[in-house]
Amino acid sequence: MEREDPLERIERKERERKQNGGAKTVMFIMIAVAVLLGAALAYVLWQKNSLVGQLNIEKQELTEQIVALQSDYESLSSEYDAINLQLDSSREEVAQLVERIKKTEATDRAKIRQYEKELGTLRTIMRGYIVQIDSLNQLNHKLTVDAANARREAAEHRKRSEELTAQVEDLTGKVVTGSVIKARGMRIEAYNSAGKVIDRSKNVARLLVTLSLVENALAESGPVRVYVRVKDPNGNLLDDGRGASFTLNGQTLPATASREVDYQGQEVELSIYVNNIPAYEKGIYTAEAYTSQAKLGSAELMLR
Repeated sequence: MEREDPLERIERKERERKQNGGAKTVMFIMIAVAVLLGAALAYVLWQKNSLVGQLNIEKQELTEQIVALQSDYESLSSEYDAINLQLDSSREEVAQLVERIKKTEATDRAKIRQYEKELGTLRTIMRGYIVQIDSLNQLNHKLTVDAANARREAAEHRKRSEELTAQVEDLTGKVVTGSVIKARGMRIEAYNSAGKVIDRSKNVARLLVTLSLVENALAESGPVRVYVRVKDPNGNLLDDGRGASFTLNGQTLPATASREVDYQGQEVELSIYVNNIPAYEKGIYTAEAYTSQAKLGSAELMLR
């Protein structure tokens, strides 16, 4: 075997050393690059997971806000049909929004932003409902108060009117009552044919009823006819043959005799004779005097 020259051997070893060093350097570089790439990939994955977690949190918060708004819509009530129809429509929109966000991935940023806008719009609409309902309730309350005040005022006016009517009727009744002509000092006497007052029945030629119409400024002035009804001891009405009668309280009554006088509100004395009676008997005769308005009085006569 040929022996290797020492110098060549040294050069060869030097070449081998350089070759091995270059390979190690390349290997170290590749390892370093791999480590850096792994670190970068790990960072990217961590960042992605962190972003997804944040997006899930945002989606959960948005979902809770929409569900809370749905609860607010459910608790909102109105007494007005038109608003109730609008509320039903808005409640349906909120319910659909809840379902849509539950089915949407948190990473779908476009839809999540769209849902946020819809949530804001529905909140604005709800505030409008609250303002509208509050305004209508205030108006309704005002109208209710006004109606109650009007009813109370009407009741008060009606009460005052009834009181005034009652007062007028009372005063009218008093005037009517006060305008009725009254009499005093009524008496009945028996006379014989000579014109003397007697008390024996067999000598009586006629009876005389006298009375005074008292002063009354409220009474109507003018002619007044006074009627007398004389009954014998048996209760039979004496008839002078003239057929006088009058109406009192809607009832027609026969009279024994009558006389008309001119009454001007001042006191008037009058006498009414009862003639043409065939005979008188013993006992008590009763005389009553009337106008067409009222009874004036009564008197009795005892004949022996």
